[in-house]
Amino acid sequence: MGHDAVALPTPKISPSMLSSDFANLASEAKFMEDCGADWLHMDIMLFYSENSKVKRFNILPRESKFLKLVRLLKAFLDCHLMVTNPADYVMPFAKAGASSFTFHAEVTKDSWPELIKSIKSSGMQAGVAIKPGTPIEDIFPLVEGEDSVDMVLVMTVEPGFGGQSFMPDMMPKVKELRRRYPNLDIQVDGGLAPSTIDQAAAAGANVIVAGSAVFGAKDPAGVIKILRNSIERAQSSKIFFQ
Repeated sequence: MGHDAVALPTPKISPSMLSSDFANLASEAKFMEDCGADWLHMDIMLFYSENSKVKRFNILPRESKFLKLVRLLKAFLDCHLMVTNPADYVMPFAKAGASSFTFHAEVTKDSWPELIKSIKSSGMQAGVAIKPGTPIEDIFPLVEGEDSVDMVLVMTVEPGFGGQSFMPDMMPKVKELRRRYPNLDIQVDGGLAPSTIDQAAAAGANVIVAGSAVFGAKDPAGVIKILRNSIERAQSSKIFFQ
């Protein structure tokens, strides 16, 4: 099949709720939906030493409150877990109302198939994230396997550190994914804004996480529209296949 006949995945804008006012989560989430957001993105960061005596964590109260509040809106809750023990979070997040569960490839290599199967059997979509230093080839088996992920998240900053700039040198990873898997949802997260979206869209990203660029804007709906329009232009021209 030629690229002209490929049905590309729809553009999805997923504002990062970590940039929202946590004292008014439900209203902030509703406002984002009213502004045209497709998904709502929640980052969960909880790392611990492998030799720690603490081997299990319950879902954090703040994230649990967010999920339960936003679930009332019937929004798509896009959850990115930067944790070392993602399997422990599958059922708590499913029960709290998460729509998708994205884990990091770097911490789960020995149990990828079981983890993906657990996520999907819990009623959530499964995603895998990679940090900037992780080769894109590492996650090909997760897209091609019998129990495959629904989405790949390419981090365009180092996770866990604020104030970083968008890393354009991550775009070849996105382009390689789009060429290999035309129908795959490809998410980018970190430094996405009107000034950087064209690079991500031209590489083939269709799921855009943006935090301060949306929440800090005078016209959040206008920013969301800019992000979406950039993806639509890239998909119309199929520039990432050139």
